[in-house]
Amino acid sequence: MMDWTDRHCRYFHRLMTRRAMLYTEMVTAAAVIHGPRPRLLGYSPEEHPVALQLGGSDPDELAQAVRLARDWGYDEVNLNVGCPSDRVQSGCFGAVLMERPGLVADCVAAMRAESPVPVTVKCRIGVDDQQPGRALPEFLERVSAAGVTHFIIHARKAWLQGLSPKDNREIPPLDYPLVLAMKQAFPHLTICINGGITSLQQARGFLEEGLDGVMLGRAAYHNPAATLIGADGLWGDGPGRDAHQTVAAMRPYIARHLAAGGRLHQITRHMLGLFAGRPGARGWRRMLSEGAGRPGAGLALIDAALAELAVHPAGV
Repeated sequence: MMDWTDRHCRYFHRLMTRRAMLYTEMVTAAAVIHGPRPRLLGYSPEEHPVALQLGGSDPDELAQAVRLARDWGYDEVNLNVGCPSDRVQSGCFGAVLMERPGLVADCVAAMRAESPVPVTVKCRIGVDDQQPGRALPEFLERVSAAGVTHFIIHARKAWLQGLSPKDNREIPPLDYPLVLAMKQAFPHLTICINGGITSLQQARGFLEEGLDGVMLGRAAYHNPAATLIGADGLWGDGPGRDAHQTVAAMRPYIARHLAAGGRLHQITRHMLGLFAGRPGARGWRRMLSEGAGRPGAGLALIDAALAELAVHPAGV
């Protein structure tokens, strides 16, 4: 979710679910050490619970990044061992680390030594010519021996040779039964599932089958109302804001951002899918897409985009 789940996106998503853990876009350990930390690590207090997702393969670098991030008060630190992008392959981190579970174990041990909050791992079921039925349990065993008890498993293999990052999110077949089998094989671990999950009903089904959690990525981004509004019901909570109420709740945040010199499109690019599938959704998207980047665009454009919606029901 690099370039997607920035702080504006997370604030917007938090307005629709009080309970779900939100994850930052992946930040490399080197960027935390050498880059502009306020921009990379800053977030709004309202985003809690929120996890910092790191990328890297050097235990000392990752430990330093965790140490530097401590004062920011994240609720979890996650090591990404699942991203298949070209950038992570060239840097020897992300999904390529599935082939080096011993190194991952060293990394998380170093991270845990510096972290006051849980360190978790997001991984694939395997990469390239690995046999997931053998590679994944070996990975879980080696890494959990270093003290990590919480894994988020993207139920697809990553083909680092021959498939683009986009294709790696869609073409390799999903193997949900393997992830379920890992929960049975490692009942003491917290096992969450990711990949191809598009609805709350589907998420509830995985929880009922015994998994400990469900991570949604692209579905939550492109159709947030359908996947985030009502998500708190998985914890037994009542309904929260509907889509129109969410827009209303975003207005003060947008106003503060504009007053500080920000641009409207930096926030509204994350809101385009809020009314997906609703009458007038195309007009909503068009108004924001075409107008939010123009100089002086502000809250009046939000009102004009809302006016494009054909109906205004009480809920979603």
